[in-house]
Amino acid sequence: MRALRVLVALSTLAFVACQKPAPQPPADSSAAPAPTASAPAADNLSPANLADGQQVFRFDTFGDEQFWTDTARMNEVVQKSVSPTTALSVGLKVDADVIPPDVAAAIKAGKVDLKDPATTVTLLKLNAVVGLKGTVTTVNGKDSLTRLGVTCALCHSTVDNAFAKGIGHRRDGWPNRDLNIGAIIALSPAITAAQKKVYNSWGPGKYDPRYNIDGKSTPLALPPAYGLASVKNETYTAEGPISYWNAYVAVTQMHGHGNFSDPRLKIDVKQTPDMVTPKLASLRAYQHSIAAPQPDAGSFDTNAAFRGQTIFVKSCGSCHVGGSGTDNNSGVLHAPAETGMDASYAMRTANKMYRTTPLRGLALHAPYFHDGSAATLMDVVNHYNEARKLGLTAQQRADLVEYLKSL
Repeated sequence: MRALRVLVALSTLAFVACQKPAPQPPADSSAAPAPTASAPAADNLSPANLADGQQVFRFDTFGDEQFWTDTARMNEVVQKSVSPTTALSVGLKVDADVIPPDVAAAIKAGKVDLKDPATTVTLLKLNAVVGLKGTVTTVNGKDSLTRLGVTCALCHSTVDNAFAKGIGHRRDGWPNRDLNIGAIIALSPAITAAQKKVYNSWGPGKYDPRYNIDGKSTPLALPPAYGLASVKNETYTAEGPISYWNAYVAVTQMHGHGNFSDPRLKIDVKQTPDMVTPKLASLRAYQHSIAAPQPDAGSFDTNAAFRGQTIFVKSCGSCHVGGSGTDNNSGVLHAPAETGMDASYAMRTANKMYRTTPLRGLALHAPYFHDGSAATLMDVVNHYNEARKLGLTAQQRADLVEYLKSL
């Protein structure tokens, strides 16, 4: 009953076409792999393999508990300080589907204290916190969080808030733009005051995947991981295909136990056993199976979007091409100055340039650009109207925004 009472506390807590492209057969990203230890063959789309990939995406830590528990001591932080109120305030999400019905009913009643960290431990015991995996042991009736790790879903899943804000059904592939990763990491007692200052500067929905590599900080907006089936390179700077990025993040950012090598970045990590590479093929297949969400009904003006499509084809279609919505599938990259982008992040990468970002589910994942510097789609249009000297009138820009909402 104590566990039930504790759990109750949680609650109050683009392309050129006239329609969205149909899902395309996954491109074989192993055809021209970037330097990495893994290059899976073509996707196995069998139900069993997709189920395996979903399991990896949602629950596999690749052994990163060794870092997050033994080094960062985040289990201690959660055990002592992370109440449900705190967890939800920094953007952590809860999978309502694993909460027992009677507990869900009690949650809706809002009967108990919301500030008890033991509630969070109980949720981890239920495997209900999206992207976190905890090992909870019970001694003399008291739960203790002994191990803690992170999964892909921490940054690249959210929930639909069907139960309450931050609590609902999983939405895999959606970027968690509420997640304040930096603020969470800054809670670790194992990092310096200077590092805490950097982490706390990032803000919700942003993460710098190079900070622990080069010590610089130019955080990126967490990208969506849906609609990738026809996209060859899933990084803002096109350093490699999706399995390249999965391996990079799993080994160098999640601190999983595996192999990753890219001589361009002077990174060469080899660990035994390799708990990452054998899982990349099923993980990629699952990610490729996640379609981009459709725009909400009534969320855009149909007539204006029709007019905006013509403007898009004329003004944007040379880069946002074909079913993929990006000319990068043909190997094209763009210098930052070409599109008026801040060059700071690109200069820290192998290619020093940006790819054209595919346009998928745009209205559902603001802010925009690699650094999240455009808060709205109108900000995006205004930026390119000036940077590319498009000469669009106010009405044309408004129509173009409605078209972008339809993608």
